[in-house]
Amino acid sequence: MAMSDKQLAEAKHITVEQVRLLRESRGTTNATLESLPEARMQRALRRLNYPDMPAARERFRLDQQRGDDGTVAPHALGTALRQTESRLRSTARRRVTAGIPTGPGGGRGRGAAGRPSPTAGMSLTRWEWLGPGNIGGRTRGIAIHPTQPRRMWAVSAGGGVWHTKDGGTGWAPVDDFLGNLACSCIAMDPADPSTIYVGTGEGFSNGDALRGNGVFRTTDQAGWAPIESTQTPDFQFVTRIAVSGTGAVLLVSTATGVFRSSGPARARWTRVLDVPVGYVAFDPRDNGRAVAGSLDVGEAWFSKDGGRTWEAAAHGQWVGRVELAYAAKNPDVVYASVQMDTGELWRSDDGGETYRRRKTRDPEGRKAEYLGDQGWYDNTIWAGDPTDENLVIAGGINLWRSTDGGDRVAEISTWWHPASAHADHHAIVSHPGYDGVANRTVFFGNDGGVFKAADLADVGNEPEPPFVDGWTELVNNYGVTQFFGGAGNTISGKIIGGAQDNGTICFDPAAGTEGWVSFFGGDGGWCAADPTDPNVLYGEYVHLAIHRNTDGGTTEDIPGNTFIHGQFPNPATGDLDWKPVPFRITDAMNRDALFIAPFVLDPNNADRLLAGGLSLWRTNDAKRPNTVNSGPSWRAVKPAAGSLISAIAVAPGNSDVIWVGHENGMVFRTTNGTAATPTWSRLGVTGTHPLRPRRYCTSVTAHPADADTAYVAFGGYEPDNLWVTQDGGSRWDDLAALLPDAPIRALALHPRRTGFLYCGTEVGLFASEDAGATWSPTNEGPTNCSVDDLFWMDETLVCVTHGRGMFRIDLSTVP
Repeated sequence: MAMSDKQLAEAKHITVEQVRLLRESRGTTNATLESLPEARMQRALRRLNYPDMPAARERFRLDQQRGDDGTVAPHALGTALRQTESRLRSTARRRVTAGIPTGPGGGRGRGAAGRPSPTAGMSLTRWEWLGPGNIGGRTRGIAIHPTQPRRMWAVSAGGGVWHTKDGGTGWAPVDDFLGNLACSCIAMDPADPSTIYVGTGEGFSNGDALRGNGVFRTTDQAGWAPIESTQTPDFQFVTRIAVSGTGAVLLVSTATGVFRSSGPARARWTRVLDVPVGYVAFDPRDNGRAVAGSLDVGEAWFSKDGGRTWEAAAHGQWVGRVELAYAAKNPDVVYASVQMDTGELWRSDDGGETYRRRKTRDPEGRKAEYLGDQGWYDNTIWAGDPTDENLVIAGGINLWRSTDGGDRVAEISTWWHPASAHADHHAIVSHPGYDGVANRTVFFGNDGGVFKAADLADVGNEPEPPFVDGWTELVNNYGVTQFFGGAGNTISGKIIGGAQDNGTICFDPAAGTEGWVSFFGGDGGWCAADPTDPNVLYGEYVHLAIHRNTDGGTTEDIPGNTFIHGQFPNPATGDLDWKPVPFRITDAMNRDALFIAPFVLDPNNADRLLAGGLSLWRTNDAKRPNTVNSGPSWRAVKPAAGSLISAIAVAPGNSDVIWVGHENGMVFRTTNGTAATPTWSRLGVTGTHPLRPRRYCTSVTAHPADADTAYVAFGGYEPDNLWVTQDGGSRWDDLAALLPDAPIRALALHPRRTGFLYCGTEVGLFASEDAGATWSPTNEGPTNCSVDDLFWMDETLVCVTHGRGMFRIDLSTVP
């Protein structure tokens, strides 16, 4: 018998209200909360302070894509990708630029036949993929060959389409340079398994929603190409694809409606529903019937003429996203998982025309809050057992099972335990041979990649949480982790990265691609590594919650012992509390900082950190021991300018020279940055060569040998996203004329050949041998996904991507 709210509060030294909030926000039960270790409990309590984190992620990423007018042009990403291809063709004679493989050929298209290799399918000649091969990333869809079930395809939100020929033992990308790697759904033609469709762009308004480039198709499971008629604004956020049993009709749901095509070339489309739709499917036994669920308006529809016309289903008052599932035993039964506050299950017995509410109670008889507070983000439902129409699996943060059609549901996974299925579920797919008796294998796509229950009846049967028996992780070099930042220590060779929903994680060269270790959970962000002490590493949680690790990233510490921005768990109240001034960053306490906020370690002083909120904050004792009422001392050294700080750089060799960028495009510089109250000047406002962009400043890179030279990069799908000054900020020159019109997120200068530049963009990596006058795109390695960070380990360049993990290339042989 699970504890009552009062008993649980007393046992965990928290309040009854916190128990209720934890149960609702994490979509779980008192029994699971009772099993939480102390460190995990502190993390869950911390998240209560950020109740809408996925939406905050969305705003953060979207702000980096806006132009000066505050908008993102329709199909901007597709345009940037075409520009990249054009640049690639124009550099046909240049096989290497600044040590980087460029020009046609190289790794483009490698892995198309799905041949896994030790480098995650990329036959790299110069780049080395580092992983993570054991962490994964947000997976929105899975498809399995009906007669060769060991052949599977998975689609990642930022890393493209991946294929396994051995049931998940190893994975390979189908095409490292697919026209879009922001993949949201996948569907196989039931009549011809060699034809597979993939939708791009996430329409679910999650924190990291990535724009797409229409629908892609392969007709031989090898070569992929866009369906040209879908490369329009209507198809930049594709949510689902449904193929009729004959393969003749395609239904595509998007953020603008449902579109239907019946011609084999898919050249013409008809909009048949004109509201945002998140789910669409054909009746598995009748090509004439179909159902659809809304993306955000709490509605469902049905069609009786193959998707040509639709009628609204009858149901009670619904709110938000609606996911649907036909029952395999009897497709007259359709289940609905409705977002509401924390999730409700409904059932139709007439093919989706009318729905009745189910009780949706947990084992203690309470309302089962199975979706938590983010049913618009992770919400999926399955009823694929051909022997039992009452067997239902619902996925939110955890997975839940009902054996009575949705009246009673119970957890079968535990989000916080590494041996269970990862949190945040998006797809549930049966093995093609699933018969409910001899074969009960089901696959799950979530924010941690791909997981398997070899026997659905065996999972979730422990007497109490955590539920770990029967779960198998199938990541195995499925390299789709979405990083925001990274850093490395040249003494140990270790590399750390801050990842979306997978925390701050560490790569040890001795452990290889599948040996990454998490040392801080949740969302990760910017990172730093002490160059003098390989044991000291820094990362962050959201809104400038900086943390410190002192054992080289090998263990996951209790958050209260590692936070150095001033927050700590108060044992007297059970709440997360704040230390007094000066042992806190007040902007972090007030959340006056970006969702992923910048901080840097002074390259000239390993004891000094600079962190950006509304103000710039400095500590000169970053390694000071942490207690509940002391720790590193912080001081605001730049007054607020009315816009949050988004980028920071300290000049190597001169700690007094600091450059700061803001989310509205302002750039400041000081030449006495170590003073108690530095003097700041805004740059590029006047003069004959001003700094023109008035949009998100994504990065500032200081020249390694010239304190007056710096490179400033901007977001937005605009033509002028990279600028340089060589006189301390009086004159600015545009270096982006030969780069695609896409956000630029990172820049690195070769430590020895400072005229060799490396530029990370939303559509891949570019290199220059003439200080940015001309650029060539890479043809292998970091692919065409977003490159969010670049850093050096001696003369090895490490490339941090948002969707394909990390890569590195040795550039020490550059002449």
